[in-house]
Formats: sequence, structure tokens, C-alpha cells
Amino acid sequence: MEERFITTFIQCYFIAFGVLAGGSLIGSLGNFIVGEPPLTSIIHIGRRLRIWAIIAAIGGTFDAIYSFEKGFFEGSTIDLIKQLLLILSAMAGAKTALLCLEWFVQEEIT
Repeated sequence: MEERFITTFIQCYFIAFGVLAGGSLIGSLGNFIVGEPPLTSIIHIGRRLRIWAIIAAIGGTFDAIYSFEKGFFEGSTIDLIKQLLLILSAMAGAKTALLCLEWFVQEEIT
């Protein structure tokens, strides 16, 4: 049974948000245990997890590649557009989580 697109779109956003926020916060706990500053490491971990949050949200890379292939070679442009929107939703979720973490830490780390 196929899920509705809007449901999947919203789930992609929040999955990416959760992976990035949760991974950064739990990952900084490890730095706290070893005696390093946890707040500084939250942003560093978040930036490294960004791509993995997007991949986790869209369900892996093979489904995305198959949807692009179907869109290009079989002329199914609606599948191509849907996949692009899902990727944009995941990217927005990851960016929102990173902005929330920067707000939580209250410093910009370059």
C-alpha cells in the first residue's frame, strides 16, 4: 500500500530534524563524558550529521536513484518532481534542526 505524498513529505522533514537534533545532542554527551566541552561539539556534530539526516529521511539512496531513473528514462516527471520535493523537505528539516541547535548553544561556530 502506497502512502500519500503529503504524509511522506511531512515525515521526511521531521525525520531529518530528529536525526540531526537527536544525534547532535546524544553525540555531545560522549564529549561530556570524556571531559570536552559539549556545547561546542553540538554544532560540529550537527554539521557532520547533516547529509546522513537527509539520507535517512528519504529512505536511503537507492530509492532516490530509482525515482530519478524512472523520471528521466520512462518519462515519469511526476515521480522526479516528488523525489525532488522529498529531498528539499529533508534538507529543510536538517537546516531547521541546525538553526535550533545554534540557537540553543547561543554561539556561531565557523
